Amino acid sequence: MPTEPAGVEQGDDLALLGLLQLVSPALPIGAFAFSQGLESAFELGWVTDEATLGDWLDGVLEDGLTRCELPALARLHAAWAAGDGEALAEWNAWLAANRETAELAAEDSRLGASLARLLESLGLLPDSPSRESPPLPAGAGYVTVFAWTAHARGVTRRQALLGFAWAWLENQLAVACKALPLGHTAAQRLVERLRPALVAAVDEALTIEDDALGPALPGLALASALHETQYSRLFRS
Repeated sequence: MPTEPAGVEQGDDLALLGLLQLVSPALPIGAFAFSQGLESAFELGWVTDEATLGDWLDGVLEDGLTRCELPALARLHAAWAAGDGEALAEWNAWLAANRETAELAAEDSRLGASLARLLESLGLLPDSPSRESPPLPAGAGYVTVFAWTAHARGVTRRQALLGFAWAWLENQLAVACKALPLGHTAAQRLVERLRPALVAAVDEALTIEDDALGPALPGLALASALHETQYSRLFRS
């Protein structure tokens, strides 16, 4: 049976483990504290059960991640690989400009800062003495820092996008299990339903042109804006 050289296999294994670490719910950056408008969607009666949650997530994936975070992540990953500081700053600013509410902007900036602090404690920032890369852009958001971490760990661009999409789905299902409530078996049924959609989203994100980018999620933006005045909240606003 043909085999890869041992060094190649080890490199692939380390990259995979690095990606698993990066998308783990146990990563101490506070991603569990945000619902991305989903808690408001429950309160407003827009999402009430497994079926409507699946429809909501499918829509956010198709009209949000596929046209915003995932293609931007692909471009940021390529910019880190090329050492292109100008492109890093441009796409980081583009993402910030596409955060339609204070809550969504705060989530991106706070998670980015938390991940950067964690990387600093591990000696893994791009401008550490052992690296030859541009520094993180000023106010680097979560997607930008995620892209750096994936690149530094040797994670391919496609696998980085899949990991990011998977982490988003797991987080949203964790929100539903706490606040809807949604049973864990129902959550796994939604994983099975949406796994092919994650792959399709990555496929599209890797081919979409710049002039087709931009999220189209008015419902999510409204839910996120209303969340800060919601009477009872489990998640940050």
